Amino acid sequence: MSPSGLRLARRTIGTGLVAGAALATYAACEARAYTVRHVSVPLLPPGHAPLRVLHVTDFHVTPGQRKKQAFVRSLAELEPDLVVNTGDNLAHMRAVPAALDAFAPLLERPGAFVLGSNDYYDPGLRNPFKYLLPDDGKRNLNRPHLPWGELVRGFTDAGWLDLSNQPGRLTVRGVDVAFAGVDDPHISRDDLASVPPAPADADVRLGVVHAPYLRALDRFTTQGYDAIVAGHTHGGQVCLPRIGALTTNCDLEPARVKGLHRHPADSRPDDPGSAWLHVSAGLGTNPYVRFRVACRPEATLMTLIPR
Repeated sequence: MSPSGLRLARRTIGTGLVAGAALATYAACEARAYTVRHVSVPLLPPGHAPLRVLHVTDFHVTPGQRKKQAFVRSLAELEPDLVVNTGDNLAHMRAVPAALDAFAPLLERPGAFVLGSNDYYDPGLRNPFKYLLPDDGKRNLNRPHLPWGELVRGFTDAGWLDLSNQPGRLTVRGVDVAFAGVDDPHISRDDLASVPPAPADADVRLGVVHAPYLRALDRFTTQGYDAIVAGHTHGGQVCLPRIGALTTNCDLEPARVKGLHRHPADSRPDDPGSAWLHVSAGLGTNPYVRFRVACRPEATLMTLIPR
């Protein structure tokens, strides 16, 4: 290689290294830029006062993640009437005390939850680029089991409803809320037969699931639930300008990777057999690769208003 060619190669490599370092720094900062989203959902019968529902998901906490724990603890300042947790709270064998401490102020309020795969299994170090590929259906379930039973006991002892493959019901500020939940479809723990027809006498009927696989969303809608809440997708975790999310890590299409939508996707609010769908981008990442690109970690305050 000529001297001029060598200099060009060195400049190109140097520029690439600088750009790569800048992107990594940005992605690491983005993963720690915790955000509260606000959305209104027309679900209540006419005449009801608004109901504030906090949707939290994909905490993926480790004992040392103090800033993230403090953010979750601060969510109580939003004064939600109801908390819905859609799973993947843990990311470490000793994370249960940290998780319960972070949720402690919210456990004083009515709540309901399901679990996700990362509540059951230690996440381990994985190839981060595999997440960006289409889901191949293969799951590494040969990981150590996390102490998810301790987490469940902490939630249920505080009065939160465990909706893993079972229904539940709460009255919150005079609103009769009927729930149905399934365990995580991502690892085939969902029992769709456990989702009963939505009670006609409830004011609001909510389906709750960790991973928004279409089979679960279809089951909730055909059974008459008004809205579905889910997490799991991390909002794509890596989003690009004009392209958006590269993956959903399930069979949900990228256009509905986060935010408020309808299911089925082309339905209207007055269509029978359809529902609102809220997918949260969640709060965390794999603990070994704490990067997000154009997709800040989030919790969502959903204000239910009259239809």
